[in-house]
Amino acid sequence: MSFRLRKAVFPVAGLGTRFLPATKTVPKEMLPIVDRPLIQYAVDEAIEAGCDTLVFITNRYKHAVADYFDKAYELEQKLEKAGKTELLDVVRSVLPSHVRAIFVTQAEALGLGHAVLCARAVVGDEPFAVLLPDDLIWNRGPGALRQMAEVAAGTSASVIAVQEVPREQSGSYGIVATEPFEGRQARISAIVEKPPPEAAPSNLAVVGRYILTPRVFELIESTPPGRGGEIQLTDAIAALLEEQRVLAYHFQGTRFDCGSHIGLIEATIRFALDHEKLSEPARRAMHAALHELGVRDEP
Repeated sequence: MSFRLRKAVFPVAGLGTRFLPATKTVPKEMLPIVDRPLIQYAVDEAIEAGCDTLVFITNRYKHAVADYFDKAYELEQKLEKAGKTELLDVVRSVLPSHVRAIFVTQAEALGLGHAVLCARAVVGDEPFAVLLPDDLIWNRGPGALRQMAEVAAGTSASVIAVQEVPREQSGSYGIVATEPFEGRQARISAIVEKPPPEAAPSNLAVVGRYILTPRVFELIESTPPGRGGEIQLTDAIAALLEEQRVLAYHFQGTRFDCGSHIGLIEATIRFALDHEKLSEPARRAMHAALHELGVRDEP
């Protein structure tokens, strides 16, 4: 099977209850990190990795994500007439012309595994990526998915992003056991969904980047509801391990859990400090705020 990565799946049907009341009308994927919504960073990462078909698994209430990636004729006309070519380029670059966005409705929230299964008709019989936009990964070099795509192409294996977490946090993640690492990759021998610390096989947590073979769709179909009464992608991957090689990949970059308040704040700070035009003003503003609050600003 060729592992040229063309299709990426974005499960965005969640209600974002942690960010209420903001997410009462604004999907959490549309919350901004500096000047772009969270979903844009995941989309850019997928496109950088070679994906040209983006599949968004959404619910019937979330129109903002589809509207964002649709063409804004009236806005573009106004910007063009006003001669604001720089802003026009920004609007048009949201989705490159060679990339298509497809929206699939998940009728009922039945878990990540079910959300991924909803993409089957679009993905077909080829490897695909899954990106969880809540996990924003910052790296000055190649994005995490591009790093993983190169590993998948070289090994013809499924690849899952992992990072070390404190063992007491294992109950918040899928946790893997692996064979010894060779560089940044290792074969996964077991995967467990949100185990208690005493039962966790390691402290290597799965984060929101996957490259999977289409065989996983059939395994999801035969996966019974698991933890929380949902169909877990982790359970289907556990079954995949019995048939195919699946690799854990320790990506280069910093992950921000933007499904949490502090993660969103940390990401905003990091991206502001790395922004070409905003870096110095952001730094001055943070120094001033710390001074005003009487907090010593450590170098």
